[in-house]
Amino acid sequence: MSEEIYEYGTLIKRENRFIAQVKINGTTERVHVPNTGRLPQILLEGVKVQLRKSNNPNRKTKYSLIAAVKEGRWVNIDSQLPNKLAFESIEKGIIKELKDVDLLKREVSYGNSRFDLYYEVGDRKGFIEVKGVTFAKGKVGMFPDAPTTRGTKHIYEMIKAVEAGYEGALLFLIMREDCTSFSPYTKMDEDFSTALKTAASKGVDILAYRTKYEQTSPIVYERVPVYLK
Repeated sequence: MSEEIYEYGTLIKRENRFIAQVKINGTTERVHVPNTGRLPQILLEGVKVQLRKSNNPNRKTKYSLIAAVKEGRWVNIDSQLPNKLAFESIEKGIIKELKDVDLLKREVSYGNSRFDLYYEVGDRKGFIEVKGVTFAKGKVGMFPDAPTTRGTKHIYEMIKAVEAGYEGALLFLIMREDCTSFSPYTKMDEDFSTALKTAASKGVDILAYRTKYEQTSPIVYERVPVYLK
């Protein structure tokens, strides 16, 4: 597996959900944005951004915009990264509530959904759905930053799994270092917030961990409290 190559530049503008213009070493490049969320606090004109260079010579864009600086700290926006981070962190025992798993698999179907992770610990079996959090109000990480019917559907599928005898957890990874707690963003998506509260009352674990950058990438390092207002 080839080592990833990173470049740094300045955001000119976000053209649409998938494409942004970035100035890299004096040259304007159209780059891929691997996150379809609104990212209203992050992708602002003139911010410093981190880009990952593609090793696919046939790709239309040479780079993916994976992070931006917010008040002096990196915020990672790569929507594929939270699942990978969660998997690696559980394997390493960083997620204390999910330590010593005997089996851990990614992308496992149940009912009408595909959950991000499936685990076994002895006779216990469970599912984990992972959400990456980039939006914040003050020091509170909040999700979602745009309405998500798909996210709400996943929560109700998780409730069904728990009612069928599985364990279930919703893991919110805050992809920024400045948040000390997590809450659902009820004003943005009341249905998602209601589903989350229902899940908690039905025995689904609601967990939130924050990340911090080490060199070029974020790591999961600390659990923060969840407030289901």
